[in-house]
Amino acid sequence: MNRTQKACIKALCGAALLGAVAYFADPAALWARLRAADGRWLLAGLAAAIASNVVSAWRWRALAQWLGAPMHWPDALRWYFQAIGLNALLPGAVVGGDVYRAVVLQRSGQGKAAASLSVLLDRFSGLWMLCAIGAIGAALSANALAPVLHISPAALQALMLLGTIVWIALPWLLLWWLGRRQAASLPGWLQPLLQAAARPDFNRQMLVQAGSSALVQLLSAAALALGGLALGIHLDLAAWAFAMAPIFLMAALPVSVGGWGTREAASAAALAPFGVPAALAVGVGLIYGVYALVQGALGAIAFGLPSRREREADAAS
Repeated sequence: MNRTQKACIKALCGAALLGAVAYFADPAALWARLRAADGRWLLAGLAAAIASNVVSAWRWRALAQWLGAPMHWPDALRWYFQAIGLNALLPGAVVGGDVYRAVVLQRSGQGKAAASLSVLLDRFSGLWMLCAIGAIGAALSANALAPVLHISPAALQALMLLGTIVWIALPWLLLWWLGRRQAASLPGWLQPLLQAAARPDFNRQMLVQAGSSALVQLLSAAALALGGLALGIHLDLAAWAFAMAPIFLMAALPVSVGGWGTREAASAAALAPFGVPAALAVGVGLIYGVYALVQGALGAIAFGLPSRREREADAAS
């Protein structure tokens, strides 16, 4: 089975799941809510989503430069939004957006290990802060979540806060552990990371990654919340901080194209403890998915998408 066939299967699975979620959420109510959505909040949410990805591109550039693979800011922005376009607009593409970023950075003259690590660690940086902010949101929303989890609010708060502290410290602990091992015993692709971690600016770069990733996730939470406001959902920021973690994580599962279906199912489940009706919750997931499509289209218009020859060459790299 080739990649195009796998992409088609994923698209069908995502469409089936999305159809099932919409059906159980009451399609008539969902459509009525979407038609009545406030356009001003929708545009504000789109602006927040775009800002989130602009900061993401800046974070990737800072990380790549630290690893010894510098790039110009216009190139980082162009490649990042082209990657969004690949993921959102070309489900049959032979490479994903992340692989595309690694390949174009390598083709610009940077080392393969540093280019690949920059993309891998950029994704980890986002996941790292997403989980941390989600856990803090869960702690602040303990009164709503505790009954669902059959745990006391105090115990949930303690568990989430302790877990957040350990999770935030994890990158330092991992690099400390790697640093104690013999460099020659580690895979060659880790060498750019070990060399960068040994430099005096290590802690500064970690703070840069933490700060930029926190800003990315807060802007993403704002985009989600503004989409909710467009549908008339009024929740505090802590609820959205919690909800975005399962929503974004489920959207990233490789079982659909663009997160369609899994994102909406997660949205319904994550917002249910806060009393949000299923139709509204699914609508929030759909709106966020449309934000991704619009950004992919804007990226394609502003920067162009890679040609078929480029994508095929990337797949062979």
